[in-house]
Amino acid sequence: MEITRQADYAIRAILYLAENEKKGRAPTNLIAEAKHIPPSFLAKIISQLSVAGLVNTSRGARGGVTLARPSGEITLLEVIEAIDGPLSINECALDLSICQFGKECLVGPVWCRLQEELVSRLKEITFQKLVKEPAEAVSTAASA
Repeated sequence: MEITRQADYAIRAILYLAENEKKGRAPTNLIAEAKHIPPSFLAKIISQLSVAGLVNTSRGARGGVTLARPSGEITLLEVIEAIDGPLSINECALDLSICQFGKECLVGPVWCRLQEELVSRLKEITFQKLVKEPAEAVSTAASA
């Protein structure tokens, strides 16, 4: 399983906004430059993040992008799912009834448990935690 490049760029963009949360609006060209995101790709990503309610955008000379909520309320899971849709280790991890082996499948319960753990951990990691204590954010989620 691998998140898309687009989701990775979205995470970088939200990280930039979290790192600069107190500074107000950030122009997309600064985000793109600071986080090594192609500007044309970032425009599409910002649009998707806006639709998901994660960022606010404004146009014009004083325009830019801000977080729609405090960074402590935005999780890695939200950003990934805003771009890639529901996270899934395997399609049957979201719905065991679609497994062709049904109740005879020995791996299905493993996928479901791993799916639950992954989603749970990604829900616990906020962008505020990543900005303030990146190593702690990961270790806290790992011990959950």
